[in-house]
Amino acid sequence: MSFDPLAILTAFGLIFLAELPDKTMFASLAMGTRMRPLYVWFGTSAAFVVHVAIAVGAGSLLGLLPGVAVKLVSAALFGFGAFVLLRSGGDEDDEDGGAKTVTGFWPVWGTAFMTVFIGEWGDLTQITTANLAATNGWLPTAIGSAAALMSVSALALLVGRFIAKRVPLRTVQRVGGLCMAVLATWTLVEAFTG
Repeated sequence: MSFDPLAILTAFGLIFLAELPDKTMFASLAMGTRMRPLYVWFGTSAAFVVHVAIAVGAGSLLGLLPGVAVKLVSAALFGFGAFVLLRSGGDEDDEDGGAKTVTGFWPVWGTAFMTVFIGEWGDLTQITTANLAATNGWLPTAIGSAAALMSVSALALLVGRFIAKRVPLRTVQRVGGLCMAVLATWTLVEAFTG
């Protein structure tokens, strides 16, 4: 087992750039406006670590997972998130615009973990991680990939918190709900078009 700093940087750079425009980053951003960001980060990071471990351990076997089924479940979760966010912004009588913020470490962690865990199956970053592990070694790939994924999640959560402090919560919820609806639609299209 070799420790190659260049392999770590390669994995970090490739995975960071691939994850930036990914739907999971937008899901983290939306969750960060509604839930405690640090708890969301712990949940997303745990899911990313599990996926990196699976990717470097299983390598090319990941391509055998039933991609359509995974994408359908992911689309359903994004759709549910859209429903919750859009529904919660409709009550005019509440001071906070009808928001029911998810609180508590385990409920937030569980929501964030499951969203990312299901949404990342067969994702480009997971496949890239598997490919890098085959050529650059599992340890540097695991370190670089996990660090990149957790960094993108942290960046999304910081942006989400910044937005939440400057934009009315109702507006943030509606935009977040619309983003989740778009992600649900996008995932459904991916499921049926390949």
